[in-house]
Parts: sequence; structure tokens; C-alpha cells
Amino acid sequence: MCKVGSILLTMILLMSGCSFFEKEEVQPNGQQEDEAVVIQPEMEVVAENLKIPWSINKLGEVFYVSERTGSIVKIENGKMERQQVKLRKPLAQAAEAGLLGFVLDPKFPENQKAFAYYTYNDGGQFNRIVVLNLDEGVWTEGEILLDRIPSAAYHHGGRLKIGPDGKLYITTGDATVPETAQDLSTLNGKILRMNLDGTIPEDNPFPNSYIYSYGHRNPQGLSWIGGTLYSSEHGQSAHDEVNRIKPGANYGWPVIEGTEEKAGMITPLFQSGEETWAPSGMAANDGKLYVAALRGNAVREYDLDKMTTRAVITGMGRIRDVYIDGEYLYFVSNNTDGRGNPDPNDDKLYRVLLSNLQ
Repeated sequence: MCKVGSILLTMILLMSGCSFFEKEEVQPNGQQEDEAVVIQPEMEVVAENLKIPWSINKLGEVFYVSERTGSIVKIENGKMERQQVKLRKPLAQAAEAGLLGFVLDPKFPENQKAFAYYTYNDGGQFNRIVVLNLDEGVWTEGEILLDRIPSAAYHHGGRLKIGPDGKLYITTGDATVPETAQDLSTLNGKILRMNLDGTIPEDNPFPNSYIYSYGHRNPQGLSWIGGTLYSSEHGQSAHDEVNRIKPGANYGWPVIEGTEEKAGMITPLFQSGEETWAPSGMAANDGKLYVAALRGNAVREYDLDKMTTRAVITGMGRIRDVYIDGEYLYFVSNNTDGRGNPDPNDDKLYRVLLSNLQ
């Protein structure tokens, strides 16, 4: 009788088009629509034995990956070269600190320059944004574009991206002092915007200020769709966020979080509810955002048309950054950061066909 019941149940599922292997899908309020298993797509390891990788850059077929320990890894034709970075200040040893954001200058093939964000100690702990110059495989700190952004044990922010407008965008954390996120006289808990020479753009929303948006706790991802900026952000206890960023807007921290509302403050497009994603780097493709999740141990897809989110890659541990180029999505695991469970040869740079994430 049990066998017959099992057969009938299987037939009903097949006829209804149901599957035990459909991908998990979550609504913006964080409530799961189903508990189904994520189908793991076929992936290729591009590089391994990385040391707490933080940011992926790609030029042609060459990768440049920043490592929090203070190196840039060049990956070309399957070969990995760990390049020295000579900084003027020693890297801070606080949790989550080190060499974080890294992005190549748009004219890198000609000028061999990049931009970096790092944490250091000098009568206190601070973050700075600098130009790095590459010469014979060694990166050297050059011009300081912005300095002494207050830092702490946690919440450094640190993401750098060059927008479609040619400006440099920077995320900063609240450095564990939440009220600074609402203070327009500080640079903490903000998304900043500057010209590539370090000057303040004339069209920034606040006169003579790098601040582009405020009220952020610890934003770590930036990406654009059709000229619109999106950001990912760590919540205090769950309630992680994905936001659509508007110039001059206030995103509420620490006054509101999650689905809370208050006049003059913007609630997120997506938030994780009582779950924790710990979202980090992000990239966009075909109207969808792809976000690395640290505590969530996944790459999550955010469909802006359907307003749903789902995990599309799991089982690789903590994911720090994602990068999309052509038909591939690339991502780096972050299991060696002291909070993960590294496998042999971790951490790794992976690639997967976007078409396999459908």
C-alpha cells in the first residue's frame, strides 16, 4: 500500500510540473516561497590558493584580484602571479580590515594605474583611498585621494567602482558608531563620489562634499543598471538590504531598518527579514542583480522585474565578490577570512555560464 501511495504521489508531481529541485525563491520581505534545493550549476575553477580575496577586476583575459592581506594577484593563461603592493602605512590587523576595494583606472593599459581602499593604523585606525602605480610587477602607493576616514574593529565598507559617468564611487561603513551614518559632516556610513583626480564633482548632491547618499550601516556592493546605481548593505541583525541609490537620499540607518518607514528616509528594495545574507560585491546582467553573500554562503539573484530573489549558487562557502563579463559570471570564495571553513586550496576564483543560472 505504501509503495502504491508513493508511486501515485510521484505521478501527481510529474503531471503538475513540480520538482524537488527548483531553485529557492524569496520575496523582498525575506519570506521563502518554497524550501526546494538549489540546482548547483557546472563551475570552473580559474585560480586557487588565494588569500582572503576581496575584489575582482578583469581586463581582456587577465584578472587582477585584491587580497585583504596586501597583495594583488594577476591571473593570466592559467598562471597566477602574486604581486607585491608597497603601501605608505602598514595594514591594520582588525577584523575585516586590510587591502579592500581595488579597481583599475579606465586608462590602465596606458597609465598602469589603479585605485585602492585600505585600512591602516596611525594614532588611530583609518581608511584611505589611493592611486596605485604598477611597475615591473610591483604596485606602489602614489597619490592619496582621500584620507583618514574613521575606522574601527568592523564596518569598513571598502568597495570601489567606477560608474558609467566616469566617477569613482566608494562605500564606507559606520565604523561601529551608528549615528555617524546620519551626520553629513562625517564620511562614515555613506556612499561617496569623486572625480578620478580626487576632487569633488560639481554635480554632487551636497555642495563641496563627497557624499552621494547617507544613512548606510556597512555597504559593500555597487552596480548599475541603465545608469541607475544599486548597493548591497549589511543589516544589524539580519535585515540585510539591496537598495536603489538616489543622489542625496537618506537610507535610514540607524533610525529605521528592514521594512520600517519614516518620512524622508528610503526603505530597501529587498531585505532579508530574519535571515542573514551578509551581502558583499555585486554585478548586473539583463535587468538582474547578482550579489555575493558571506553568511548566506551563496550568490543571490535579484530580479527587478519580478521583485523576487533566489540563491543561484550555493555550497562554496562564503562569497565575497562577483564579476560579470560576456556570458560568464565570476566569483571568489572567502573561506580563509577567519570566519569560514576552508577546503584544500581555498580560496578560489570560479566562473559559471550565466545561462546555467536560469
